Amino acid sequence: MKALLKGSVGVAALALLATAASGAGTDWPISGQDQGANRYVSLTQITPSNVRNLQRAWTYHLKPANSAADARLRMSQDIPLVIGNTMYIVSPYGQAIALDATTGAEKWKFDLPEGEVPSAQARGAAYWAGGGGAPASLIFGTNRGRLYSLRASNGKPNTAFGDNGVINLKTPEVMQTGMDKPYILPSPPVVYKNLVITGAGPGEGPGGSNNGAGPAGDTRAWDATTGKLVWTFRTVPRPGEFGADTWGGDSAKNRSGVNVWGYMTVDTQRGILYMPLGAPNNDMVGTDRPGDNLFSSSLVAVNADTGKYLWHFQVTRHDIWDNDTQSAPMLVDVRKDGKTIPGVITVNKNALMFILDRVTGKPIHGVEERPVPKSEVPGEITSPTQPFPVKPEQLSQGSISRATLYKGVPEHQAYCEKYVEDEKITLGSTYLPPGFNHLTVAPPGTQGGVNYYGGSFDPKRGLFIVNVNNLFQPMRIVQNPDGSFVNTARPNIRRFWDPDKHLPCNQTPWGQLVAVNVHTGDIAWRTTLGVTESFPAGQQETGRPGLGGTTVTASGLTFVGATDDRRFRAFDTATGKNLWTVTLNASAESTPISYRGSDGRQFVVITATGGGLIGAKLEGDEVVAFALPK
Repeated sequence: MKALLKGSVGVAALALLATAASGAGTDWPISGQDQGANRYVSLTQITPSNVRNLQRAWTYHLKPANSAADARLRMSQDIPLVIGNTMYIVSPYGQAIALDATTGAEKWKFDLPEGEVPSAQARGAAYWAGGGGAPASLIFGTNRGRLYSLRASNGKPNTAFGDNGVINLKTPEVMQTGMDKPYILPSPPVVYKNLVITGAGPGEGPGGSNNGAGPAGDTRAWDATTGKLVWTFRTVPRPGEFGADTWGGDSAKNRSGVNVWGYMTVDTQRGILYMPLGAPNNDMVGTDRPGDNLFSSSLVAVNADTGKYLWHFQVTRHDIWDNDTQSAPMLVDVRKDGKTIPGVITVNKNALMFILDRVTGKPIHGVEERPVPKSEVPGEITSPTQPFPVKPEQLSQGSISRATLYKGVPEHQAYCEKYVEDEKITLGSTYLPPGFNHLTVAPPGTQGGVNYYGGSFDPKRGLFIVNVNNLFQPMRIVQNPDGSFVNTARPNIRRFWDPDKHLPCNQTPWGQLVAVNVHTGDIAWRTTLGVTESFPAGQQETGRPGLGGTTVTASGLTFVGATDDRRFRAFDTATGKNLWTVTLNASAESTPISYRGSDGRQFVVITATGGGLIGAKLEGDEVVAFALPK
């Protein structure tokens, strides 16, 4: 790693304005609650002793009232923002919406033109406090590669921003193989000073005439007032740039992937932007890209004002497992050996949690290189070793064998044993490469582990809290007639489960809530998260797969939805004890928020629509608010 370049000191007034509410702990002004993505709320009205009294305060339906009764429901992973008494939502039904945060009453609504919708699963927006005559703004991307800026006060486009409030992210510099290729902004941008910093959504898989060509995954910064491009960080180095020698031959040319499709964070004091980057395209075959492939599957730190490279930590070298590092890099202070170290946490699909010095990128609790298996695929040159943290231990299951297949309900146990035998599946550990002409399972798999939603951090208790999946994925590489390779599996083996019943074939728990002491690197506790209602009484505490994160409060509560059992829960942060559970109308595959309403009450809000990659039924359209009785 190169030494860190001296970053900016001090924080601009605009950045202070944008995060002042966060410091007070009464609002929710950014997806991660604060710029460090701690998702920690200083409110204490809801406590472990009274959380059982929570009640629905209001419900808002995302599906427009004028939609046909039988119109298709749409999934949302939206994390609402709350500034003052206004809540901002982006909806998969093609709208941006402002609500009264206390009552849920609608304040304004903006309809996107031409059938456009907020991109990915409408994961949310960014808020800019404005300045220099420019108004406070709501900023978000769409499925057509556009970036919108709306006035936060009334939802009308900011005419000074781009072309009447819109900029086209599909510029020639990133659309390197043609303007006709798909490109979206999958998650909210991050706002720093007067910059709007965007990741990229160039798609996964081949994406072009050769295995990995397509739109670039570059990170870019735009002027929040005018929409003009300020800087670009090339996530795949060009010839002569640092990291270019990690791509054999000309394999970096027009390479797609290597993009931030999750969440970025900013150390506003030091002016450092942290980018979690994904795998290269094609993300499970690397025969055409020999080398470690920087900056794929890496955490990269750059100067937030200029985009200039500072340091990187590559989590997975020559990634052929789709180990995207997409959860928001979390900024924490770590106490070790009598010192306080500014830290950054990155944890991803492989459930390996690295706690690094956020100024230098060096591991705080140690990292060791461990040998990993070679690939059987002709021409696939995998790295002989991969980095593993000395502490903490892997957060989810990291291996599987015949002995650790599901044991319990006889019918399902028999199904799993026959399934593995019939499909001749090779079972292994995290870095077992995809099999050549046969199936392999390398836990945790492409679902994770931990996915883009990441964890939360309680600074009083020093605990990082995250929900993990134990839902694996069989993989198999075959060769096409033209000599290229592709990952393929029949539909019934897309996940390592019974596809009709959504019952995984590995040992339980299939979902867990895990607490890590960041100061020691030790696991503080684990608890099962989720129930399988189809199992007999007494055998339902299996844990369930989930998408969506945790939020913690100063009073010692951890809130989490995520699981496909439609439950929303609160746990004791110190012990992991389940204190409150409510059944929603649909699974809440989002991250809860908490804030103070204008009536003085503390609210907890979650988006609950179901749907998504874990197989949850798409059966709702609700944003649900809970509070203690008046």
